[in-house]
Amino acid sequence: MTKTADSVWNECLSFIKDNIKPQAYKTWFEPIKPIKIAGEALTIQVPSKFFYEWLEEHYIKLLRVALMKQLGNDAKLIYDVRMENTYSSNRPQTVKIPSSNRNPLKSQNVTVPLETKNRELRNPFVIPGLQKVKIESQLNPNYNFNNFVEGDSNRLARSAGMAVANKPGGTSFNPLLIYGGVGLGKTHIAHAIGVEIKDKYPDKTVLYISSEKFTQQFIDSVKSNTRNDFIHFYQMIDVLIIDDVQFLSGKTGTQDVFFHIFNHLHQNGKQVILTSDKAPVDMQDIEQRLLSRFKWGLSAELQAPDYETRISILQNKLFRDGVEMPEEIVDYIAKNIKSNVRELEGVLISMIAQSSFNRREYTLELARQIVDKFVKNTKKEVSIDYIQKVVSKYFDMDVATLQSKTRKRHIVQARQLAMYFAKRMTKSSLASIGSQIGHRDHATVLHACKTVDNLTETDKLFRKYVDDLTKKLTF
Repeated sequence: MTKTADSVWNECLSFIKDNIKPQAYKTWFEPIKPIKIAGEALTIQVPSKFFYEWLEEHYIKLLRVALMKQLGNDAKLIYDVRMENTYSSNRPQTVKIPSSNRNPLKSQNVTVPLETKNRELRNPFVIPGLQKVKIESQLNPNYNFNNFVEGDSNRLARSAGMAVANKPGGTSFNPLLIYGGVGLGKTHIAHAIGVEIKDKYPDKTVLYISSEKFTQQFIDSVKSNTRNDFIHFYQMIDVLIIDDVQFLSGKTGTQDVFFHIFNHLHQNGKQVILTSDKAPVDMQDIEQRLLSRFKWGLSAELQAPDYETRISILQNKLFRDGVEMPEEIVDYIAKNIKSNVRELEGVLISMIAQSSFNRREYTLELARQIVDKFVKNTKKEVSIDYIQKVVSKYFDMDVATLQSKTRKRHIVQARQLAMYFAKRMTKSSLASIGSQIGHRDHATVLHACKTVDNLTETDKLFRKYVDDLTKKLTF
């Protein structure tokens, strides 16, 4: 009997239905329509791009097994994705996307990524002599310069990243340190540089790794007595990208080995790219010799995007996802979500999901509901301005007096408390805090924080100040 798309998909559904909860089956599999079958390839239509991404992330193993039962080991799956709200013609626009697991059973031929190997093997650094070996870059191709929206808040970092990508190891931006708060695009730029370098220089060995993973690999190498293999492995890299380097803080052994790897790479004209949530001057418990090397190249700060950049980010995301949304809704989201790119895109994904699943139109009311929930569920960051106002009011003075040059004891203490809470409750750098509280330098802020810590332990009245202000600032 000749198999049809309908018959194959119905058999797949029977298997799937037995292996997941009824609600999940109803939500994610009932809306799917089989389109055609060609050899071992089945094409299915899904209602939206969001829908397709969810299936690939959560149900691909189940789909894989179901399909192989019907079409054999070489079974392939192709999605026919309906692009949301595109009414340019009488017929909705669709895009065909192959599943990322096109050839699922031939796993023995798949190169296991480095990070997966590290979990399975005691020694992931088996290197024949010092010959070059194939190294998986760990780069995410979705993070590239084409979909990174440039604005005043990130222009320096993006431009420096492009310069490094065009000439890795050949610019004065070595190392390139990109720093800033959560969700501002540090990891995106780091990956984008690596992706661009791999495109321009295919023979160069590029490796992206988090500092926590680097630390774990080092610990494993010490346990298995393969420390030298660990060092040799990293010395072979042409472009080393380490994410969240601030997590090396306090880890003296890892810092020491990274110091030697860094020196070798730098001296041999190799490129080092680092990301951090702090500027070098604000990093604590990191050896001075390492911090001095972080400052050899360029430190580029990423700041919260301004209104125009937020609009551009939203429009870019909508264009990439094939979604049309009224301008007033885009404007509303941009005006109400200001902190970072991740939250902006999170609201947009929630809007698209609500519209896809509940068949709701994009309305201002829907946007308000989602933004309100998002803001409530997101820990609100207290601003430095707000902290200064609360502290000034508590001590019965105005903000200008708090910021003044006077050395009167009660004013100095109020100023130190404002700096202390700004350091504790915001993501701002010490330099930025000092600049906003009376144009002081970062050393003054650091001294203020230490003074407050000491006085809190030794002075009962001062401890009461800290307790009272903590309650006022955290509602």
